Amino acid sequence: MGKKLTKRSEDYSKWYNELVVQADLAENSAVRGCMVIKPYGYAIWEKMQAELDRMFKETGHENAYFPLFVPKSLFEAEEKNAEGFAKECAVVTHYRLKTDPEDSSKLIVDPNAKLEEELIVRPTSEAIIWNTYKGWIQSYRDLPLLINQWANVVRWEMRTRLFLRTAEFLWQEGHTAHATKDEALQEAELMNNVYAEFAENFLAVPVIKGVKTESERFAGADETYCIEALMQDGKALQAGTSHFLGQNFAKAFDVKFTSNQGKQEHVWATSWGVSTRLMGALIMTHSDDQGLVLPPNLAPFQVVIVPIYKSQEQLDAISQVAKELVQDLKLHGVSVKFDNRDTHKPGWKFNEYELKGVPLRIGIGPKDLEKRTVELARRDTLTKEFVAKETVVDTVITLLKEIQENLYNKARDYRDSHITTVDNFEDFKETLDTKGGFISAHWDGTTETEDKIKEITKATIRCIPLNAKNEEGICVYSGKKSLRRVLFAKAY
Repeated sequence: MGKKLTKRSEDYSKWYNELVVQADLAENSAVRGCMVIKPYGYAIWEKMQAELDRMFKETGHENAYFPLFVPKSLFEAEEKNAEGFAKECAVVTHYRLKTDPEDSSKLIVDPNAKLEEELIVRPTSEAIIWNTYKGWIQSYRDLPLLINQWANVVRWEMRTRLFLRTAEFLWQEGHTAHATKDEALQEAELMNNVYAEFAENFLAVPVIKGVKTESERFAGADETYCIEALMQDGKALQAGTSHFLGQNFAKAFDVKFTSNQGKQEHVWATSWGVSTRLMGALIMTHSDDQGLVLPPNLAPFQVVIVPIYKSQEQLDAISQVAKELVQDLKLHGVSVKFDNRDTHKPGWKFNEYELKGVPLRIGIGPKDLEKRTVELARRDTLTKEFVAKETVVDTVITLLKEIQENLYNKARDYRDSHITTVDNFEDFKETLDTKGGFISAHWDGTTETEDKIKEITKATIRCIPLNAKNEEGICVYSGKKSLRRVLFAKAY
């Protein structure tokens, strides 16, 4: 086991970094800015993937796969998009290495193997996908085209943090084409709702649905819908985005269709994605000073059974009870692990599973066999109780549901108590410094004011909430007229 974690109250950032490594989720790799996702971390990501994949297919989407490389000319076709990602692009220029004539133990780039056209390692796939769609869409009968891909992307980040910001990360990206503007807008909103439902019901992370301001929009989008979450340190985290792309990509790649009136028209587009960044959201929403806290819906195993014994004879007797319990729990759809390793003591195992956030731990010792009970420990509240062997399965099923709800409610209460309404810039700055969280304030709608506030306070407009009421007021910074309140916060 690793050393004790730094307390969140002492250094939240350090606590996060230590937790990711000690809970065996991920580690830094030999490639600067890239991570190795370890089996336990990847198991959580697989659970997220499976649930999202089910939700995508249920809403009519299909999976496909497109190349990792994007020819530079295609990448340049949609100017705003190219410009938005230009600073983060990794570029392939050559396709061969050869032995260095001056030192045969070294390899050098073969200057004769220069690519005719440079290739961009995809930072996002709109360019390659829309170039492909041109061949797939001819008539209104080919629409809507609803496609998703699970992939990796590369964005050359200078300052990286495991899961939150890495040069390469895993994600899904949906890319859809529609016959009308309304259909595309409905799709962008639908997928934002799918993300919100997934975050709240599965990750137990409460989110605010909204739209981004013009300066925070995805490069090449006409509108960006988003879900924003609040972490325990009072900073916001963008947990997912869904973009209405208008006809920008269709025009850039000349994707037209013949309408049912026989007219040639450009299609309407959306794209939407969530990434391994959700792992960061999960960790920072629920975890505590003891380690990871996982919602039962995505814990790699929901229950762990640890035998407590002194002799082989005791272990054999306990194992028999444990194995029956494993069978029973599995029959009821509970994922369970029986840890009968003889290489580690029970206390060590208790610590390990606490650090790894397993929702429920069952301890069985010789006394429990006599009394026909087990000890049940909850990770979310760190409480223990003795339960009769006959009622264990029912109790576990009830508790898993309760833990999932408890984690959501706790995070929602924290979030709700950290939305502060302010009406002047002094209060704005003070709230940001002392309390953090979301600040609900009037904004005059200009990028200039938005930039100024960011420059002075480091806070950005996280979103214009979809449920924001139209209420006239005056901008918290400029004093000009404002039509509604928006949410500001410092963010990851």
